[in-house]
Amino acid sequence: MTFGGGMRDDERLRRLEAVTDAALSRLDVVDLLDELLERVRELLDADTAAIMLVDPHARQLIPTAAKGLEQEIRRGIRVPLGEGFSGHVAQVREPVVLSEVTAADVVSPVLIEQGVRSLLGVPIFAAGEVVGVLHIGSCRPRQFSDDDVRLLQLAADRAGVAGQIRSRKLEQTAALALQRSLLPARLPAVDGLELASRYVPGHEFGIGGDWYDVFTLPSGRLGLVIGDVSGHGLASAVVMGRIRSALRAYTLVTDDPAEVLTLLDRKIRHFEAGNLTTALYATIAPDQRTVRLSSAGHLRPVLTAPGRPAELIDMPIDVPLGTGSTRARRTTPVDLPAEALMLCYTDGLVERRGRVIDEGIAALVGAVHAGPPDEVCATVMARIGSDQPTDDIAVLAVRRGRSA
Repeated sequence: MTFGGGMRDDERLRRLEAVTDAALSRLDVVDLLDELLERVRELLDADTAAIMLVDPHARQLIPTAAKGLEQEIRRGIRVPLGEGFSGHVAQVREPVVLSEVTAADVVSPVLIEQGVRSLLGVPIFAAGEVVGVLHIGSCRPRQFSDDDVRLLQLAADRAGVAGQIRSRKLEQTAALALQRSLLPARLPAVDGLELASRYVPGHEFGIGGDWYDVFTLPSGRLGLVIGDVSGHGLASAVVMGRIRSALRAYTLVTDDPAEVLTLLDRKIRHFEAGNLTTALYATIAPDQRTVRLSSAGHLRPVLTAPGRPAELIDMPIDVPLGTGSTRARRTTPVDLPAEALMLCYTDGLVERRGRVIDEGIAALVGAVHAGPPDEVCATVMARIGSDQPTDDIAVLAVRRGRSA
């Protein structure tokens, strides 16, 4: 079958597929969409072409790329789902042809201003969900054929892949930027103490709700915190960032770890309702001989020293943050002998499907020794944390020196 200009349908398909696949291989989504629309206009002899993507929160279609309808983007046109031509395409989830366009048929005034007389629109799918609409327009009355629909749907499929790539890259970029801002790029240098840490995300975008932090306090104490916000990915990381900032602020109010976690619990219950969080907060005295700890549902640290076997610190575990409990939180003082090492961790290190968590904790205790913190972290991750975890893992180790 041949079309205008004598080009066969299979030749059209071949040229469109070749162009879009080559563009996809470069992963430059903006250029890909522009190239795709230009090729669609050429192959389908259209005057306008536009891609509108769904904003799921606002339930609107937003112009993202356009040829011949650039004013839609510059004016910030928004089309509610179910309204107008594009909104109807998204709602019915199938191609729609409009042979004679009137002002009553469209939301965007740009289509009327540009003199568009006929429209063909198809949904853009990603993972079975409508994520946008691709439509072309003609400034002369036109009857679009089934082959035109098929060709435009092929282009929409390519646009759906590009949209997924774009969303994935944006979330990856945001996640990595957030990770760099929330997890310490470098642990502080503290005389008499050695510090080391590890972080391995269970989520593919590189960040989740686990975090650790180390900071000095006006009193001369050193604060250490490790925590876990429920969930994975960017959403949990955003909540984690707010909790981390709030905890830092509360450490300037009081030196008592239990009081810090009590204040943090009030903040989470009021501003982060529904986000269950565990946290362990510890402060090391200026003379580095004692540690004061408080746990909000978090696993107990491992403590070891030369000539002394590794064991879990004997301390109570209070309820997680955000549960609404009014029970008083407790602080436990613990001696920190010379060359002693304390290792804090999140449950992703020791918890696995099909295995009780006590087995993972026992394996961890057996792997901890009173050596350099970085060496201990490496040993722990190799023995315990390398068997394909699905949860985030955070590990923080601190060792007191000989003469502190």
